[in-house]
Amino acid sequence: MPTYRLDIEYDGTEWHGWQIQPNLPTVQGAIESALQTALRFNVSIVGSGRTDAGVHASGQVAHFHTDLPIDSHRLMASLNGLTPNSIAIRSIAEVQDGFHARFDALSRTYRYRLSTLPVALDAPIRWYVRPEPDFERMNLAANHLIGTHNFSAFCKVISDTENKVCTISEASWRACPDKTGSFDFVIRADRYLHGMVRAIVGTLIEIGQGKRDMDSVPQLIASQDRTQAGFAAPPHGLSLEKVVY
Repeated sequence: MPTYRLDIEYDGTEWHGWQIQPNLPTVQGAIESALQTALRFNVSIVGSGRTDAGVHASGQVAHFHTDLPIDSHRLMASLNGLTPNSIAIRSIAEVQDGFHARFDALSRTYRYRLSTLPVALDAPIRWYVRPEPDFERMNLAANHLIGTHNFSAFCKVISDTENKVCTISEASWRACPDKTGSFDFVIRADRYLHGMVRAIVGTLIEIGQGKRDMDSVPQLIASQDRTQAGFAAPPHGLSLEKVVY
C-alpha cells in the first residue's frame, strides 16, 4: 500500500491544535476533510506530533496510506485550494513502505519567538515581554536542560503520557540579527511532553527577570512537580520548525 508524506505549514491562531477533536476546528481535521473531497474516499493522516491550540508550524510532517495511485502535484494543488489560507501543503511525495511520521522521527525542533520592543507585523507570532530579561542568564540556565531527564516538572498536570523522559540536545536563546529587540529560543529534542516547551520558556523568562535563581533548573527537574516550575508562555510565539528522520 503506497505511503505519502505531506510537509505542512500552518498559522495556528484559528485552530484548536493539530489533533482532531470533536466539534472543534483542528489542522488535522481540515486536511483530512480536504483529502476526502479531493480523493473521494476517507483518508486518515498521522502527524509527527501534536501542537497545542494557537501554536504554529513551518515544518510539520504527516503521512497517509492509500490503495490507489496518486498524482502528487495535482493533489497538492487541490488541497491548497480546499484548505483555508492558514494551512499550506508545501509538498506531497510517495515515500518508502513503513514510513511513519511520528515513530520514525529522530528529533523535532521548536522555535519560540519573543520581542522586548513593540512589534506590529510580527505580533501574531512573537510574544512581547517586558521588562527585558537577561538572555545570558537564561542561556546559562537552559544549559541544565541538555541531556536525558524526566521532564514531568514541565508537563501539563493532566496528560495521558506515562513516559516523561525526553532527551534535549539543544536549548538556547539567540538574538535575531535583522530585527533589534527580537530573540528566538530554539530547542531540539527526541520527543516532547504536553505543554513542555511553553513551560520551559515561561520558567526561563522568570529566571531572566530575576524571579528565580539561575541554578534552579536541576532542582526543578528533580522535583518532577509541575507546580514548582514557571508559567506557560503564550502559544502564539511557538512554532514547530523541523522534524528530522
